[in-house]
Order: sequence, then structure tokens, then C-alpha cells
Amino acid sequence: MGDFNHPNICWRDNTAECKQSRKFLECVDDNFLLQVIEEPTRRGAMLDLILTNKEGLVGDVKLKGSLGCSDHKMVEFRILRAARRVHSKLTTLGFRRADFGLFRDLLGRIPWDKALEGRGAQESWLIFKGHLLQAQERCIPTKRKSNENTKRPPWMNKELLGKVKQKKEAYRGWKQGQVAWEEYRETVRAAREQVRKAKALTEISLARDVKDNKKS
Repeated sequence: MGDFNHPNICWRDNTAECKQSRKFLECVDDNFLLQVIEEPTRRGAMLDLILTNKEGLVGDVKLKGSLGCSDHKMVEFRILRAARRVHSKLTTLGFRRADFGLFRDLLGRIPWDKALEGRGAQESWLIFKGHLLQAQERCIPTKRKSNENTKRPPWMNKELLGKVKQKKEAYRGWKQGQVAWEEYRETVRAAREQVRKAKALTEISLARDVKDNKKS
């Protein structure tokens, strides 16, 4: 948080008038940050900002009178979660240590004609999937993959990378007069929405894993 001094940025529409402010806004978008202050903090301008990388982390934002000789309003807010760092670990399949010979042998032993006889497409798929997962469990070990030392967050996938690339290309096209402002703004909003959904799904998945581990 702090005084970033970008009075011409409209945070509601994600727009800016001058080049310097547009670059700042692009940096905020590229790093998937959210700005939570909604009211002017100095003479009708929103200069003081609170940027967060997680929706719902900051709340109860209030603007109060100025302190001392400052002409900026004081900003009061609450951190809604405990200040602890979470290192998420993802479970992946260790294909380098997989026994593909045994994998083929196990699936080859199954009398598929008899197992799938008279079954519909959905039921046949479930039967095949069950045998496949059983063979996978025996032949392909799992490993814990920590994202602690990786640059990408766990929710960043190829689809989101494509959205970010589209946003950057749209911004470049808008600056060159090849893309309409409405199209660029819609691209930015779509990218932000995809990122928020991906973050939410990852958090739900991590919470489910923690719950399952407690049960086991």
C-alpha cells in the first residue's frame, strides 16, 4: 500500500490517460494484483492504493481524516487472514520410474470382450477407467512436486498463459491503433475473470486435499 500518485487511472474501468499510468496499470494486471480502495484519498483523486494478490485478503477499508499536515486521508483496513506463508505441494505422477511393461501386461490380462459385453458407452468407460487407474496405482509411482521454487503459481496453466498473451497483444494493438478500446478492455476483463476462477478452484482443491488427508 502507499501513495502511487496516478490520479488519472480509473480503477473501475481499468483505464488510464497518460503513458506512465498505463504502464503502471499494465504492471498491476500482469502480476494479477487487485486494487481495493474505492474512494478518493486526496482532493478527489485516488492516489493511495492497496494492492493485493488474493481476493478477500483485505477488508473493512475505511478512509478517515488526515494526519498532521498531510492532505491525504488516512486509510484503515484489516488483513482478514492469518499472516502465514503456505507452501502448496502438488502430487504428480512419476513417469520416469513407471513400469510400463507391467502396465501393458495388467491391462492385457483383462478379458475386455466379456467385461464390456452388453454395456453402454458410459458404463463401459467407467469399467475401463477403473481398470486403468488400478494399473496406474501399481505401475506409476507418485511424487510430491513443490511449487516453492518455480516462477509460475500453481493455478497458472496453459490456457491462462494464452489469456495473458492475448491481453498483452491487445494492449500492443490498442497502442498502435489496430485494436479498438472496447475490445482491449473486454480482453483485460476476460483475463482477470479467468485468473480469479483459476485461483478459486486451486484453493478449493487444496482445501479438499487437506480435508482428505485428515480423514486418512
